[in-house]
Amino acid sequence: MAPGEECSVLVHEAPCLAPPHNNISTVLLVIAMQAEALPLVEALKLSQDDTLVFPKSVPWIKYSGIHDGLHIHIVVPGKDAVLGVDNVGTVSGALVSYAAIQALQPDLLINAGTAGGFKAKGACVGDVFVATEVAYHDRRIPIPIFDKYGVGATKTIPTPKLVEALGLKLGKLSTGNSLDMSPQDEEVIKSNDATIKDMEGAAVAYVANLFSVPAILIKSVTDIIDGGRPTTEEFLENLSMAADALLKTGICVLKFLNGKSIADL
Repeated sequence: MAPGEECSVLVHEAPCLAPPHNNISTVLLVIAMQAEALPLVEALKLSQDDTLVFPKSVPWIKYSGIHDGLHIHIVVPGKDAVLGVDNVGTVSGALVSYAAIQALQPDLLINAGTAGGFKAKGACVGDVFVATEVAYHDRRIPIPIFDKYGVGATKTIPTPKLVEALGLKLGKLSTGNSLDMSPQDEEVIKSNDATIKDMEGAAVAYVANLFSVPAILIKSVTDIIDGGRPTTEEFLENLSMAADALLKTGICVLKFLNGKSIADL
């Protein structure tokens, strides 16, 4: 979906074949940065929920509400207590996902956020991708079998009807804990055949798989990694625009989910 496009969901009116009790009711969105999450929180009119679902000592925040018949929870890892920056990366993403799944028992988890994209793989700034597979590029363990474990390539649940209805792009996602890309990272990312690169997706998907919770990873492109510009500069310049594209897509995704089961995606 291109930035600025109106939400136009092409939904056939045929009855859902799945039993009613299989319909998606509770959706958990895990979002790494406040700047990515707050526009969606405001658009959905969610409220910060201070009910004790997380330990008192953690900075994690939960926003909750009902929209289009769905119980929606957005969780973010919050800010670092010392430096005041967003708790980005795989550790925070995995921890908050683990705690939220345990507390909220969602039918579906959506990891929504921003990512870098590769021009050579067809990515443009503002594009929104659904990840077809996730892997790591910074867990290098050069020992037989452990090397495959380190990459951790895992397919995500198929969502062909959702992708077609919203006109989203598909691509493989590679995750690592650095915003930049070392030569070693680049080599693994290429071997992962990745189109997009982020800092938490594979970790969130790993936790979802542990609990057999279906997960969709939706990523809006902030910067073109192979475009010749410094990643940090382009990321900061385009974060607001990418967050807006993520907002529009997120609302359309939730609209599409209403009354459907996982099999209908």
